[in-house]
Amino acid sequence: MAANPMRYGTSITLEEAKRVMAGAEAEAQRNQWPMVIAIVDTAGLPVMLHRMDHAQNGSIAIAPGKAETAVNFKRPTKALQDAIGQGGAHLRLLSAPNAVLMEGGVPIVRNGEIIGAIGVSGMSSDQDAKVAEAGLAAL
Repeated sequence: MAANPMRYGTSITLEEAKRVMAGAEAEAQRNQWPMVIAIVDTAGLPVMLHRMDHAQNGSIAIAPGKAETAVNFKRPTKALQDAIGQGGAHLRLLSAPNAVLMEGGVPIVRNGEIIGAIGVSGMSSDQDAKVAEAGLAAL
């Protein structure tokens, strides 16, 4: 973990979550990627969940899991995915309860504090991450 980990701030508002969701959805639609997009607050609790037409059923559980993992670990889920790929002691992450260790979950930061997270699932992990980043850019 970083020497000075980010702090949690006041949770994302519904209006902010709507902006993040709109940005993410626009990116998914632009690429014709059927996605499930989840936004959680600082406690990892759902603020919004959006299932686009034709998104796979499995993503309904995975997207919120990615968001919850990103907020709980205070980092993008790609960092955890990469750690698992290194093997060795990093494989201990596999025992973390309720952690989704796939790219596509990203903390949402306002004024240097984590206010929630977005999780996206439906395509490849790097495509999921691209949609999540577009959501962050909309805030």
